[in-house]
Parts: sequence; structure tokens; C-alpha cells
Amino acid sequence: MKPRTVTLTDNATGKQIELPVHEGQHGPAAIDIRTLYKELGYFTYDPGFMSTASCSSAITYIDGDEGVLMYRGYPIEQLAEHSTYLETCHLLLYGNLPSSDELSKFSRIIKEHSMLHEAIRRFYGGFRHDAHPMAIMVGVVGALSAFYHDNTDVHNPRHREISAHRLISKMPTIAAWSYKYATGQPFQYPDNNMGYTENFLKMMFSVPTEEYKPNPIFVRALDLILILHADHEQNASTSTVRLSGSSEANPLAAVSAGIASLWGPLHGGANEKVINMLEEIARTGDVNQYVKRAKDKDDPFRLMGFGHRVYKNYDPRAKIIRKMCHELLAELGTENQPLFDVALELERIATEDEYFVERKLYPNVDFYSGIILRAMGIPLNMFTVIFALARTVGWISHWNEMMDDPESRIGRPRQLYVGSAPREYVPIEQR
Repeated sequence: MKPRTVTLTDNATGKQIELPVHEGQHGPAAIDIRTLYKELGYFTYDPGFMSTASCSSAITYIDGDEGVLMYRGYPIEQLAEHSTYLETCHLLLYGNLPSSDELSKFSRIIKEHSMLHEAIRRFYGGFRHDAHPMAIMVGVVGALSAFYHDNTDVHNPRHREISAHRLISKMPTIAAWSYKYATGQPFQYPDNNMGYTENFLKMMFSVPTEEYKPNPIFVRALDLILILHADHEQNASTSTVRLSGSSEANPLAAVSAGIASLWGPLHGGANEKVINMLEEIARTGDVNQYVKRAKDKDDPFRLMGFGHRVYKNYDPRAKIIRKMCHELLAELGTENQPLFDVALELERIATEDEYFVERKLYPNVDFYSGIILRAMGIPLNMFTVIFALARTVGWISHWNEMMDDPESRIGRPRQLYVGSAPREYVPIEQR
């Protein structure tokens, strides 16, 4: 069959160019515009890269219209029901679900490399006592390259694998210590007798004076959150990691850049905004008034955690996490707390009210994950840190894929210049 092409005509000159069309496994085909500037002298203008594929990838597929999310071809619903976070990490990193032996080996490697260099522990002391944990994460992860620079040859597949293992294994320790430092409590070392998620909760909440056993439903809920946030295709932070890594910067620095991007309230900070909104509504106790404001196009108020930029249908992750959210609230007996009362009432309205249903403004994953983390006693400023912990495997998987891609180039976006025309310099005394 003849390959598909698209013919583009410059109406000013009549010159034509035939551009190849690339078909993916799923989703829209992509027009290859790499010869556009050479042949016609044009760039494309696409703010936010909403219609531009900057790379090809075999990791994650999203169909926002149909509400589909797949990791390496596996529907997120199946992974959420049957998998664990570490098994999902193996899938994203290596491309296939592991055998029992492969998972055992991978889990052992991750456990055995969870400790940090002791000098990194002292590094925390350079931050103010009230520093935001995400600020600490950006600094500490970036500093890792000063401690683990022996295996950072980006052209060496084994070095890349070691870097991936180090990041996945050490991120819970870095995250938990950022919380401990902010609260003034002693740092807790990793425990190799515990699972990945259990270990993180223990490092977060245990103190030397008391025995700590993670609540099993906390472990299940947090592991689910980690799975659902492990990757999400070419989002802002993943694109940042790819762009940073395209210069052949070491992967630890590239992931630090991804953390900085994730920190923004339009990205990883979304579930924080959900809780802030719920607290504001709970203070007044008038849910209907806020719903009315949300419907008023002239009112700047917006319901946080409803609808999604990518998903024009129900966020598939929200369907999964909703059930866990309700189980957790029932287990903890927090259904009657004002904050959760407000959340459940907003959920009811959004799924029944014609205004929200018509516009498909359903509760999204940020809505439910924010409620779960709050119910677990995790402070608001740690929400995005946990997102970064979950997304680390996605970032490093995309970075590794990019380094293996023969078509990969250093990122160099173009621009539409709208500044001044050429001007002559005028000496200061004549201006």
C-alpha cells in the first residue's frame, strides 16, 4: 500500500510540498513537517504544542475523548486492580510485565538502594526550617549527580539502568526526609523488610520513640495513587525531562527539572487546589452557593478537580480511585467531617446536575487523590511531592526511551518573532 502523504500548497507562490504521514498504533496520524522550513521557508505556530508530536513513544497512550489510558498497551483499569506500583515500574521501564523471578530481582534491587549518602542528609540542613518540601526535592534530586556521578554516561545502557534504579529507590527516602526536615522530626532510615509503599509511610510517620505499623488500607490507597500517577504521556513535566535530557544532561539533573515543572499549580499542584477549595466551601457550609458561582461565566470561581484538560470524557483514573476514596473514608469513619461532607456533596451534584453532565465536568483523579491524602493525614505541601515520587518512573522511562531513539535531537523549538523591526543604535545623549 502506498504510504499516506499530505500535500501543502503555498497560495502565495503556488509551490507545493508533499509531507509524509506517520501512523501510530492508536490515535491520530502525524504529519511529518521536518522538511517544511527547508522547502517552503515556514515554521508551524502551535502555542503549548497542542497539535505537535515532539517525539514517538511506546510507553503510554491516552485517548481523551474516549477516556482511555494505557501503560505499554495495558489498560489502567487492569493494572490498578491487579498490579502493584513496583510491578508497574518494571512495566514502564522495561516494556513488559515481569515474571515472578524478574519482579523479585527488581524489587530487591530497589530495596537495597534506598539509602542515601550520609552527606546528603547534611545537605538538608542548608534549607530554611519552613522550606516547601518541593523546593527541597528540586535541590536534593539535582544534588544527587554530585554524589552518584560514576554511572551517568547517557550513551551506556547499563549506566542508564543504574540511574533509573537509583531514582526509583531513593525518591521515597528523599521525599520522606523533606517532610521530616520541615516538621523538625528525626530522619527515619529505609527498612528493607517492608514493601515500597509501606516503607515510605514508615519513613514519613514513624518516630524513634514509638512502634509504627502502616494501616493496610493506607498502603493500598497510596500504592493505587502511585500507579495512577506513574505516567501520563507527554505532559509538561515529562516534556521538561525530555527537553533537559536532549542536551545529554545527566538523568538526575533532568528529573530535577521535571520536579520543578511538576510543582506548578496547573500541573502537580492541582490536588492541593482541590483541598483549598473544599476548605473554603466547608467554612461557609453553603455548597449550593459555590455550585451556582461555578455555573456563572462572569464569576472567576471555578470548581477545582472537575473536568480535565486531556479527558473530554470521564477521567479513567477517577473511576478507579473513587471506589478507594469511599472505602478509605468508610474505614476511617470520616464521612461526617465537614470537609469530606462537602466533597461527597460536590461529587453527587457533578454526577447528577445537568449543567455538569452536559459539559462532562466529572470529578477527576486530582479530586479523589486530594481527599485520600488528606484523610491519611498527609499535609497539603506534601501532595505534589508524592506526585513526584509516583511520576519518577515515568520520567526516567521517557528519558531512557529518548536516549535510545536514533531520531532524537536536542530540543530547539522555533518562535514567531513579533518584536521591533531593525533599528539603529542611538547614543544616550541623543535619545
